[in-house]
Amino acid sequence: MKNKAAIAVIIGALLAGLSGLFIKSASLPPASYAFFRTTVPASLMALWMLSQGIRFLRGNYKLMLLGSAFNAVRMYFFFMAYIMTSIGNAVLISYTWPIFATLLSALILKEKVSRRNIFLLFLAFGGIVLVYINKPFSFENDDFIGMSAALASAALYACSIIIFKKEADGYTRNELLFYQNLVSVFVFLPFVLLQDPPPSLTDIGISSAHGLILGTIGFAFFFYGLKYLPASTASGLTYIEVVAALLLSIFWMKEELTLNMLAGGAIILISTSLLRSEKKEEVEN
Repeated sequence: MKNKAAIAVIIGALLAGLSGLFIKSASLPPASYAFFRTTVPASLMALWMLSQGIRFLRGNYKLMLLGSAFNAVRMYFFFMAYIMTSIGNAVLISYTWPIFATLLSALILKEKVSRRNIFLLFLAFGGIVLVYINKPFSFENDDFIGMSAALASAALYACSIIIFKKEADGYTRNELLFYQNLVSVFVFLPFVLLQDPPPSLTDIGISSAHGLILGTIGFAFFFYGLKYLPASTASGLTYIEVVAALLLSIFWMKEELTLNMLAGGAIILISTSLLRSEKKEEVEN
């Protein structure tokens, strides 16, 4: 069973690694893309909740909606990052979210931060600096804007994770997926309605397929694996997403990976992996 679970997590991570290909293949602004990407999983989970007789707003729904709002803003920055900069830059910077999660856990949840983790935080920030090296510090530069958007996306994702983690015991995983995407549907709908020219059927198909393949099926594979694997193992396997995305950017999109990107990216991934593994071990023990 554990082998099947590990394969499921790997499949989910590989599907997540396709995000850049979907986003680069469409010609949608970030808000419109976010609408179609989030509407598919939100709608599917809403139908499931109706079939199970589960109320849409129950429990501490106000806090869950706040987490969903954080995620909506996060989605905007996430798609901006992939549109404005390379897949390599976007995926490496996006994976800094455990840094912010650790800081927010200390500030909001009053969790103790060990000296080891303080060192890892500084190490990870050093990796970010390395990735930014040779990029003009200007909001007129697409790479700088895209990488900064990825950093904002990582910070907002950490905010939503803290909220959903706090309330996770009171909801099913399908409900969590529903809440994760719910606010985005309503926030981004006006942008789609006002888009000029309107989204093409091709772009709608690409972004909706992204929502189905990654936002629904990918998460289903991950949650299945998480059910039978230690959280630290499942968490570590998700880093395959980064490898898949980088290989895709090199061989399919013909993007260039510079030495400072590789060095900074390696530092970010190692330090955040160690941060996540310690968090998961504390939960499991």
